[in-house]
Amino acid sequence: MRLFQRLTTLLMLLCLGVGAQAADWPSKPVHLVVPYPPGGNVDLAARIVADGLEKEFGQPFVVENRPGAGGMIAASYVVKSDPDGYTLFVAPNGPVLFSPMLFRKDNYYWKDDFAPIGSISFVPLVLQSNPELGMKSAEQLFKYAQEHPGELAMASPGAGTQNHLISEMMQRLLKTEWLTVHYKGNAPATTDLLGGRVDFNFDQLTVAKQYVTSGKLTALAVTSPERLPALPDVPTLKELGYSDAVSETFTGLFAPAGTPDKIVNELNQALAKVLADPAVVKKFETAGADARAMSVPDFKSFLQKEYDRWGTLIRGANIHR
Repeated sequence: MRLFQRLTTLLMLLCLGVGAQAADWPSKPVHLVVPYPPGGNVDLAARIVADGLEKEFGQPFVVENRPGAGGMIAASYVVKSDPDGYTLFVAPNGPVLFSPMLFRKDNYYWKDDFAPIGSISFVPLVLQSNPELGMKSAEQLFKYAQEHPGELAMASPGAGTQNHLISEMMQRLLKTEWLTVHYKGNAPATTDLLGGRVDFNFDQLTVAKQYVTSGKLTALAVTSPERLPALPDVPTLKELGYSDAVSETFTGLFAPAGTPDKIVNELNQALAKVLADPAVVKKFETAGADARAMSVPDFKSFLQKEYDRWGTLIRGANIHR
């Protein structure tokens, strides 16, 4: 009986401690962990949001880049962190939903190990090539790939990224294959594409826009359902007969599982406020992204749909690293 009373008392004290921590949050800097190097679309989103959240909470929100292993280095670090609201994850679908499946590792599972907070931004992808490749259209690139399987090299910012998955889907739709070269993020992948060490890639508009408009890369198609105002002369893959390829990359905010609901809800509300700021909306629009907030339940539902859609492709095509 005495042991039971002591255990009950200890449990109550622990609960009170967690409650007090949640009530005092944030009382020190909050770290936003990004699974890629500086310079990519996810890093950009994290830095825009960090500025807004810092103003909302009066504490520094520090961006911390931890690239590698398809984003699993950063993701594993976050899920093992204390669920106290001071270590958060800014990431797209790949590291959160698919990397463990692709790498065949059970480091974490998104439903069990993350507390989804909300969406940040959505970005369509651009199929683009190095001008020296001489491709003037997506149809020309696809025909060449079909006639020369395995010859072309496609730059991917990491296994399990939307860029990688849309490439895998197109190979199956075209019934051909090309070499996929994985990098630790958009920035190094783009560097090698510009240098001609790879032939083409699917890249987020936020990164591709500057190189396409300057003529350094050639835009062949976009993955959005409609043509993009930023690239009005570039056809959609849907127009070209590949409706299954309509897709966009999302960036979201996550906490380790077990983070108090109070903190998750405060962050969700603050994030929605930040993303509704016209100045923030303009920053994302200028970069080629759509700032779009979701409630916690809506974000969880969205994640499940993404997991089902692309997980079917990964398992069905036996895609793995």
